[in-house]
Amino acid sequence: MNTTLNPKNYALIFGVPVLCAIALIFLARSALFQQYPAELSLGITIDFLVTIPLVFFLLIRKTKIPKTLILPITVIGMLLAGYLLPVEHQEVLGYFKTWGFPIIELVVVSVVLYKVIKATAYYRKHSKSGFDFYTTLKVTCNDIAPKGVASVLTSELAVLYYGILSWKKRPLKNNEFSYHKNSGTLTLLIALIFIIGIETFVLHILLAKWNTIVAFVVSGISIYTALQLFGFMKSMAKRPITLTKDALFLRYGIMGEATIPIQQIDSIDLSNRPLEEHPMNRKLSFLGEMEQHNIVIKLKNTNTLQSLYGMTKAYQTLAFYVDDPKGFRNRVSEVLPKTNV
Repeated sequence: MNTTLNPKNYALIFGVPVLCAIALIFLARSALFQQYPAELSLGITIDFLVTIPLVFFLLIRKTKIPKTLILPITVIGMLLAGYLLPVEHQEVLGYFKTWGFPIIELVVVSVVLYKVIKATAYYRKHSKSGFDFYTTLKVTCNDIAPKGVASVLTSELAVLYYGILSWKKRPLKNNEFSYHKNSGTLTLLIALIFIIGIETFVLHILLAKWNTIVAFVVSGISIYTALQLFGFMKSMAKRPITLTKDALFLRYGIMGEATIPIQQIDSIDLSNRPLEEHPMNRKLSFLGEMEQHNIVIKLKNTNTLQSLYGMTKAYQTLAFYVDDPKGFRNRVSEVLPKTNV
């Protein structure tokens, strides 16, 4: 059974590995180490790579702390050992970098994939609002990784999924609404990808004359940026706005989303007028004023808009684009309490 932690528990769980690491650092800098460098290097390596991660696992095994935290702790230990120990005594550390660490990475990736597949099957069977891969991925990553790491992991895996793996066309259901066909956003993103492609080609040729490695690194970053934009673009068609009798699920691909309980909707209007400057007025699109809107929803209370990499913003008025604004407003009005209509 997982136990609830208080600040003292956290201090113990994270304090013990830190104290162990500090003790090993002092040992590696001591006069005793200078006398027995080979023997102590082996012991310090084992402690950083095995003992400390094992102690940490034993401390968290009955808590809700994600077990995948063992991986970054092992990485930190590997880096510290590489920095502290003489190069001539890093043979075991070298074996671990070559063979052990890739195996650990493979295990972690396998766990993530297994949980995603398992969660996907569950959500397809039990979700009332319809299956959504990004939501499933987010729940899975939050279950196996700390909040900050989970947000980044979710975003990166989603980009790869929508950009590379997801090609099957997704037909709209009766309670779903598209927002990408007529807004002009797809044209803008395609243009950006095209510009990045041209700039990458030209810049690679210029940098290669100076340094080949730098040229390939910069080109790799540019190609990945283009892949991200491509994944963003494809996710818009895969994640339509969804309406149920209880909630409105607003989505803008994987770049933004908000879940609005029907009872919280104060008004819904057809409007393309610019929003007034106010901290509680937001646009669902990450492009802001670069993209038009035709729907404005006002809420009774403050809600939260979630963006890429776990970023959040508070809002009470939200503007966004829908391909069929009149049909959308009519459908929402049908499920609103009569006092809101």
